[in-house]
Amino acid sequence: MTQTVELPLWLFLLILVFAAVTLASHFLFPSVRWFFRRRLERAVKRLNTRLQRPIQPFKLARRHDMIQRLIYDPQVGQAVQAHAQETGVPEAVAFEQARRFAREIVPSFSAVAYFSVAIRVARMLSNAFYNVRLSYMDEKALKDIDPDATVVFVMNHRSNMDYVLVTYLAARQSALSYAVGEWARVWPLSRLIRAMGAYFIRRKSGSELYRQVLACYVRHATEAGVTQAMFPEGGLSLTGALGRPKLGLLKYIIDANVPAGRDVVFVPVALNYDRVLEDTILTKAALGNERRFRAKIGVIAWWILKQVGRRLVGRYERFGVASVRYGQPISLQAFRADHEENLMTDLARDLMEGIAEAIPLVPGAAACWIVREKGEISETDTVALIDHLQQHNGYSVPMDRQTIESGIQQLVDRRILKREDGKLSSSGQRVDLLDYYAASAPLGGKQLDAALAKENSAVAGS
Repeated sequence: MTQTVELPLWLFLLILVFAAVTLASHFLFPSVRWFFRRRLERAVKRLNTRLQRPIQPFKLARRHDMIQRLIYDPQVGQAVQAHAQETGVPEAVAFEQARRFAREIVPSFSAVAYFSVAIRVARMLSNAFYNVRLSYMDEKALKDIDPDATVVFVMNHRSNMDYVLVTYLAARQSALSYAVGEWARVWPLSRLIRAMGAYFIRRKSGSELYRQVLACYVRHATEAGVTQAMFPEGGLSLTGALGRPKLGLLKYIIDANVPAGRDVVFVPVALNYDRVLEDTILTKAALGNERRFRAKIGVIAWWILKQVGRRLVGRYERFGVASVRYGQPISLQAFRADHEENLMTDLARDLMEGIAEAIPLVPGAAACWIVREKGEISETDTVALIDHLQQHNGYSVPMDRQTIESGIQQLVDRRILKREDGKLSSSGQRVDLLDYYAASAPLGGKQLDAALAKENSAVAGS
């Protein structure tokens, strides 16, 4: 036992490496993880005192634990058996496929990434690009939502800035969990999006096993009270108008709710922009038969460099108004009591109607709509009409005339409208964009006629 043993130097060094790895993996790493975990838990506890809806423990669970919980759920187990019988593969193979689906779907939420990085970046980008406006149809109804209820923000989808804008504006309420499409499954973007709590979905998957795994995850999140955000249209609007809702996620949320359990409250959220950053790409995609967005990385990089250059030389201007408006909340349990037969379709219709009613008026869209309706109109009358219309569109703080004039000037600069002798009309060069923005204006012919009549009577009286 006390005899000297000679070893080659390389073998001695190898033993030291293995000993160091064992020490680190069994003693140091767990201690370090425990230390940071404790610090994170204290930080989240302080953060929850400032949020209207605290972060649920489900959202903070380790990703590995959540995946295990998902794949061993009875719902997924039955789906694995059914898939194995249908396809003729062994159950072990079907189970591994379900595990891959779970790993693809489940996020890895980081409170530090969300509140220390994402919120600050979202605030910076939102205010750098737009004059941000927030309004409510019934602010008291939002504040009176049951604290134990699962809140689901249901939004129209105009731009990829929607994620950024709503994340920033909802920062004081809670951390949102988005359903994100395949476009974001690109490294390193996918890692960042998962850290923000978003979960990936395949919008056109034909696999019943995949749908059951996704439904199971949505059920767990809904039962746990995780605040969620969804775009029922399933993709960006190519026309500027609201699209038809897709019912997949809505069905999963409804199925997860039981009368004796936690209530689910849907909050319609409507967004509108003076300028949608991807408007040219979207209107071109609308001309084809498929939703393909041919935005090249080089084009995007050049656009970003151009904006940075404009800021450096003092010629940068924001892209007008970006407005977000919260609509009337809808309680699923209360709605279920009155719509037992066609619950899902009735709820989808009411949610889309709630979004349509909440869509805020922005100067650019209003100017395009007025010009499309009237053909040619005095710019002074256009400004007065928009001022009158937005007074009756639910803004808590109406826009001043300078903001309205800036929105019109942007349309002229982009050759969507032309100005001649103090009158505005279509330039004829970018009719697709004129129609795109006009379709996003929450207006009708009767509103325009009433506004014109009021303005004419005011002029006559003066």
